[in-house]
Amino acid sequence: MIRIVIAEDHALVSGALAALLRFEPDMQVISLASNGQQALEVCQQECPDILLTDIEMPVMTGLELAASIAEQSLPCKVIMLTTFARAGYLRRATASGVRGYMLKDSPSDSLAAAIRTVQSGGRVIAPELAMEGWNGPHDPLSERERQVLRLAGSGAGNADIARQIHLSEGTVRNYLSDAIGKLHVRNRGEAYRIASDAGWL
Repeated sequence: MIRIVIAEDHALVSGALAALLRFEPDMQVISLASNGQQALEVCQQECPDILLTDIEMPVMTGLELAASIAEQSLPCKVIMLTTFARAGYLRRATASGVRGYMLKDSPSDSLAAAIRTVQSGGRVIAPELAMEGWNGPHDPLSERERQVLRLAGSGAGNADIARQIHLSEGTVRNYLSDAIGKLHVRNRGEAYRIASDAGWL
């Protein structure tokens, strides 16, 4: 039996995925998590075979979740399930050891087949996403620049960002300035938009 955890912040999507997978005779959905931090804790406690995760979630994104799982050498294999065919997301997912990357509008039998392939040691990337991964631009941002820019894009000011990630305001300004320079734009709003559209956040 393949034991699965689903991490998805939209309850309707999470419930629908669980219902579909419960029709598969060799699969068991053991837990649903509504954010990345909750999913990480479940994976630490329950040691599932497969983590099926969205990318854009509160508290901790799916990409941050995958990176944490790799850093902690947790045994579960990660499959990203997303609406976004973005090269930056795919590259970061691959770098974090993600074994599968599928679109949410994939047929349910394709998802079940992908889970079985990944469980048996293979990799699965939707063909349209594979092309994006080869053709998309390189991500110039550091992890800290990405973190600061993501918070800036949510509307947080420098003082709020500094408080949330335990940096000085001057350091936050430096990271934002570096990100703006690397992306060749005029301000943080443009930097956030470009980085978000490319899948770098």
